[in-house]
Amino acid sequence: MAGGPSTPELAAAVSNAGGLGFLAAGYLSAGKLEEQLARVRALTSRPFGVNLFVPGPANDAAVYREYVRDLGEPRYHDDDYEAKLELVADVAVVSFTFGCPDGLDRFATPWVTVTNPDEARQAVEAGAKGVIAQGAEAGGHRGSFADRDDAPLGLLALLQLIDVDVPVIATGGIATPQAVKAVLALGAEKAQVGTAFMRCPEAGTTPVHADRIATDEPTGLTRAFSGRLARGIHNRFMAEHPDAPSAYPEIHYATAAMRAEARRRGDSDGFNLWAGQAHALAQARPAGEIVRWLAGE
Repeated sequence: MAGGPSTPELAAAVSNAGGLGFLAAGYLSAGKLEEQLARVRALTSRPFGVNLFVPGPANDAAVYREYVRDLGEPRYHDDDYEAKLELVADVAVVSFTFGCPDGLDRFATPWVTVTNPDEARQAVEAGAKGVIAQGAEAGGHRGSFADRDDAPLGLLALLQLIDVDVPVIATGGIATPQAVKAVLALGAEKAQVGTAFMRCPEAGTTPVHADRIATDEPTGLTRAFSGRLARGIHNRFMAEHPDAPSAYPEIHYATAAMRAEARRRGDSDGFNLWAGQAHALAQARPAGEIVRWLAGE
């Protein structure tokens, strides 16, 4: 949900309806995150969470130099990670994606995104109080500790394979009350939903992106936009760059201006259309209504 769809209004609306709204901190400066945290707190008195991207090391320029030659200027940035850690110290739940950091004990309820049983075990050993089991169906970036080429596990298989003594939060392709019931029946304590909220009026999803989510177009995994595997609706840029190298965040920054211009023009073939496999089920309804519907109310 980082990069636009996540807003303070969406996070607050989900929390106010009885869910646990999350604010995506990825790509925000520390100053912008501070502003958004204040906005969420002004809109709700209920608990909410924040998701952080764990920065990795810079990539060797030789890996991506040829790929970005005509796309833009690559650069490395740590996403203001250390400054953001200070800002979220008192947030109810802090979740981490792209790795399992040290120092989880500084947070009241730290969760770590995992994509296989081994990552789940590592996260618990590091002090995670919950693991977010991300199935292959999920939209956006794979939350793996390393950007791998092996086929990702589907959510139902992943839930059955994970064996840890902390709560498991299921995510990936969940868009109906029946799907929520299914993951809870397989042992998950909670269901985490992303794409199903991207057409809500509170979301910041670009209109042409929301329009494509409302279709039944297929999705696929790509590194074309960011240099890290992510699931999105197939479009021209994905098709033209099937062999993009693994080099995040350098490729992300190299394509940033191109993607921003495509959004400005309303060209949905020129920017990332992150979406899960069940995206066609997303509804253009207020977030609170969707929370209550998913909960079976």
